[in-house]
Amino acid sequence: MLGAFRSALATPDLRKKILFTLGIIVLYRVGALLPSPGVSYPNVQACLANVQQDGIYSLLNLFSGGALLQLSVFALGIMPYITASIIIQLLTVVIPRFEQLKKEGQAGQGKLTQYTRYLTIALAILQATGIVALADRGQLFGDCPQDIIPGDRIFTLILIVVTMTAGTAVIMWLGELITERGIGNGMSLLMFVNIAARIPYEGKIIWDKGPITFTVICLFGLAIIASVVFMEQGQRRIPVQYAKRMIGRRMYGGTSTYLPLKVNQAGVIPVIFASSLLYLPDLISRLIGGAQDSGWQRWIQSYLVQQDSWVHILVYFSLIIFFTYFYITITFNVNERAEEMRKFGGFIPGIRPGRPTSEYLSYVLSRITLPGSIYLGIIAILPNFFLSVTGSGNNQNFPFGGTAVLIMVGVGLDTVKQIESQLMQRNYEGFLR
Repeated sequence: MLGAFRSALATPDLRKKILFTLGIIVLYRVGALLPSPGVSYPNVQACLANVQQDGIYSLLNLFSGGALLQLSVFALGIMPYITASIIIQLLTVVIPRFEQLKKEGQAGQGKLTQYTRYLTIALAILQATGIVALADRGQLFGDCPQDIIPGDRIFTLILIVVTMTAGTAVIMWLGELITERGIGNGMSLLMFVNIAARIPYEGKIIWDKGPITFTVICLFGLAIIASVVFMEQGQRRIPVQYAKRMIGRRMYGGTSTYLPLKVNQAGVIPVIFASSLLYLPDLISRLIGGAQDSGWQRWIQSYLVQQDSWVHILVYFSLIIFFTYFYITITFNVNERAEEMRKFGGFIPGIRPGRPTSEYLSYVLSRITLPGSIYLGIIAILPNFFLSVTGSGNNQNFPFGGTAVLIMVGVGLDTVKQIESQLMQRNYEGFLR
């Protein structure tokens, strides 16, 4: 593997892409630490020392690499773009115009990408307004007595919202630059960097518990990562046979291939859906404000927000299973797959083309979705059982489970495959020996 890296760095164009990607990542992390104008940086640091990152902020802070609670230029991180991409992807099934654009190829995909950008800016304005409003009212950091935004002028608040929104637009631009001129998917790599930036902080918390605890947790974390890699690579290969066809004087077809169905067909999307929906009551209660000792607010804080609560764990696990089936049903259309196979003369041995093929694909997909959804649920709730070890009040940023490990392993595998393909094109020996 080290030899493959040396070969990649020895290739001028590939080395240029890698260095360009690293440069963009460094620039992105600098922006994540740069405070927004009008925000008192010392007061923010004083409040961060006592804040307990729970609820919706643990998820948003994860995707911003800790920049959210810093109220930095890149405080919103990649979350608005992720939300916009998911919404546009789901709307392609509901809106006929979007479905038509999806079928038009590269031109239609470019139009959908443009819609995603517009929606990202709109979501960034909404999220920035909500975060700034909470910071101005003193609810972002709990009971911190420090004044986060001195002056409390409307112009200052608008300037912070505009700065955060502009930061989201710059993040989109940086991600697209990495995709076009660098290595890997730009947005995915920025998510990877955000999560990796939290590992030293979380590792220090574990190290403070003692070297033995640190070693045991690291060994257990390596086992979890190996299990995630195994499950992410797992797939059901359905054999597909293409009939021979005569076109002019040449014979086409007659080849055998397979249709790969991954065990984790939905990726990390169900976990993001479940986390967002589970923390929505907490966000609403914070925005509404009022008496914090009311019955429904106490119930939300005790059972839905408290991540070591069994109600939280069971609801979270159930939501992940539900959204896994929901997302796969929306995004993987078995009727379209069966029609594409029939159009090009393909068939599954022993299965008639058309409706029997779609029914067979639906049967296989439902069988592998169950273990895939259970796997996602187990990985997502694993950090809940480490709360007593880490001593922190949240589990989203724990490096050995939940959304963090799913994204890091998935992005790492995709990036390695892309570098592998680049090396194979140049006849170098790749990562796989």
